Amino acid sequence: MSIIIYHNPKCSKSRTTLAILEQKNVDFEIIKYLENPPTINELKQLLIDLKLEARLLIRKGELEYKEKGLDDKHLTEDQLISAMVKTPKLIERPIVRTSKGVVIGRPPENIFSIL
Repeated sequence: MSIIIYHNPKCSKSRTTLAILEQKNVDFEIIKYLENPPTINELKQLLIDLKLEARLLIRKGELEYKEKGLDDKHLTEDQLISAMVKTPKLIERPIVRTSKGVVIGRPPENIFSIL
């Protein structure tokens, strides 16, 4: 099974999710998405697989959310996706992909449904 975690080492939920994967003793790939952000197409595919609109994946508590005016309800999906790719800390985390699906690890126990 191919498992990918989009991980931010500074995030406690992301660290807890990573620990769950380590405890399960499964092979997985870590993508530190702040250093290696997804492309627009990769983020669009994650949203499709998560069955979410971009606005639901964006971290509204980040300073950049307000600074960039991302609370504007008139912004399109593409504009929000572009903002997340340019400022990846705006992407909710962690995101885990397995052959069984994709989930956001909030709470970290969410990943059990796809392991």
